[in-house]
Amino acid sequence: MRGKPRLTALVSVLPLMLLALSLPSAGPAAAEGKPAVTLSAAQAGTGGSITVTGTGWRSRTLLMLLVCGRATPARGVVGGTNSCANADGRAVTTDADGRFSRALPVTEPPAPCPCVVHVATATGAKAQADAVLRVAGHPVEPLPAQTAGGRLSVLTDTRLDGSGSLLTWFGAPPSRTLTFTVGNVGTAVVKDPVFQVGTAHGVFAPQWDERQWHGALGPGEKARVELPVELTAGAHGDYTVSLKYGGKVLAEQPWGVGRPWGVTLFWILLCLVVPAALFRIGMAVVDRVRPRPAARRPSPAPGRGHRRRRGTAVPPPRPVPPTSNATLPWFTPDTGPGTAGRLSAPHEDRPTSPTSPASPTPPTTPGRKGST
Repeated sequence: MRGKPRLTALVSVLPLMLLALSLPSAGPAAAEGKPAVTLSAAQAGTGGSITVTGTGWRSRTLLMLLVCGRATPARGVVGGTNSCANADGRAVTTDADGRFSRALPVTEPPAPCPCVVHVATATGAKAQADAVLRVAGHPVEPLPAQTAGGRLSVLTDTRLDGSGSLLTWFGAPPSRTLTFTVGNVGTAVVKDPVFQVGTAHGVFAPQWDERQWHGALGPGEKARVELPVELTAGAHGDYTVSLKYGGKVLAEQPWGVGRPWGVTLFWILLCLVVPAALFRIGMAVVDRVRPRPAARRPSPAPGRGHRRRRGTAVPPPRPVPPTSNATLPWFTPDTGPGTAGRLSAPHEDRPTSPTSPASPTPPTTPGRKGST
């Protein structure tokens, strides 16, 4: 009889155990919920540290932890990341369940309180959460009045459209178009909103320019917005384009700008051409100013007894006839008929008398003998 009550109790407890095993665990449920942040202390002084604990984040996600001023969990960081102590921030990666725990040093932000611990994703889809923190000794000022009317929110990731040109390769200002989709999450119509587009190079603060979008957005409506972005001439390196509306940073987009190699090529050619041109000019000047040697006067021809008067022109030398076709004296062409083109044999022309020419023979008279 004693075993029967025990069996009955076991049978009644067994369905409850099966139901508990069928329920999902708290870890995955927290990972799929809304990101949340809690602090180990709601107030701390400068130089101390607090422990930041988070739940409901995506697994294996890199997060940034910052102490920011001029912010509340309801309105977010009004001044953007410029009102945060960026130099003393910390990074943490969530575990498989989307949880994390990280010690964060407490420092005074550049903007007055109210202050929060701002946690946001550094990679992947954007997510953020804030927790109130009172920094002891830091000044407190009221938040700026919120703009009446509708509130705009970026619904899609921003992108930079466009590409460089040949002029950009030679130092022209790089330009792109910031494209994004914005929606009106307020209760009033937003007409011709004025956005602020900032460009920051490296770790420097962004420089803001106002860009007005012409159009009207009713409550719950969305539209595609395109805003021009332009850098200074010769800009190159890693830049960050930020979008702000109503004093709140809505999105940030990285932009890698290539080096204008055409300018480098121009300076290289200039360093080669200018020295060469200066060298040519210098050689021409030296050739013009150097002293010329005095011209020598021709000496008088030998055998002339008279002196040439001054101012008289010297007769040019007589041209020497070419000797290529001259014939030797003992090779004379035959001038007789039928002998053209033949050469005579060499012979010796000796006079009959070495002192006087040969006397002709006197003619003989017919019928008369020579005298004795």
